[in-house]
Amino acid sequence: MTAEPTPPDDALRLSDVVRVLDALYPPSSAESWDAVGLVAGDPAQPVRRVLFAVDPTWTVLDEAVEVGADLLVTHHPLLLRGVHSVAATTFKGAFVHRAIREGVAVYTAHTNADAARGGVAEALAELIGVEDAEPLVPADTRDHTLPATGIGRVGRLAEPAPLRVLAERVAAALPATAQGVRVSGDLDAVVERVAVVGGAGDSLFDAVRSSGADVYVTADLRHHPASELRERAEHEARAAGAGAARPFLVDVAHFASEWPWLEHAAHDLVRLVGETADAPHAGKLDVRVSTRPTDPWTARFPSP
Repeated sequence: MTAEPTPPDDALRLSDVVRVLDALYPPSSAESWDAVGLVAGDPAQPVRRVLFAVDPTWTVLDEAVEVGADLLVTHHPLLLRGVHSVAATTFKGAFVHRAIREGVAVYTAHTNADAARGGVAEALAELIGVEDAEPLVPADTRDHTLPATGIGRVGRLAEPAPLRVLAERVAAALPATAQGVRVSGDLDAVVERVAVVGGAGDSLFDAVRSSGADVYVTADLRHHPASELRERAEHEARAAGAGAARPFLVDVAHFASEWPWLEHAAHDLVRLVGETADAPHAGKLDVRVSTRPTDPWTARFPSP
């Protein structure tokens, strides 16, 4: 029988770190279809270094191994849908096998991180200058001690600005991607109230309209929902004799929209470990943010 690994006195166990992550992003606040929490790893193994990343890709696992991470925390799940095998003959199976072989535990915080205070939406809102942000869709919970407050955020800019200026600010703040930033609307129209959702956001158009947002910043906008939203806005503006049809749209790459959360998560993990861990463990955790871009698109060719 193989004995369980015993961490040195100055090392945290994986179970300690998972407990803190679960407090920051309660698994119970994830959507019912989601798969979050510990994916691979021995709860008794020591954890000295943690790497945060958006996607559980091979290049990110390369990075985790290269920097000596004991735990890889990703936003997107590796095993979102049920599987019947993790044989290394598949890319997901190979990922699991290598992670275990290299001693890298894997943890996922997905829709529970989307909804959390200090989560994906708040990080995006803060980065592009949205203040006094509130949940776009408040969480359906009576437990106000949970750090989950709802999907998306809506707030205001410190100073109203033309749509063009906001779009340029978004482009400058987020990681460069092949897609860049796409905009739908009058670039000279002044906007103040901004809604944001990290990741695919066109299922929340009704909530955006109800919020009174001038502009919606999100990712993965599909042709038909986006077209219908803008046509409806144009129609209602004509009927009311109003000016520019709102909300306008600012569409960014999925990876880029969720990337700002990584720094927030890293900071919050270090802070909470310091507050909750035993004194010998405090300050012993090295937390890093991945530098590997994981946007699947690698090039864009503008139309001549």
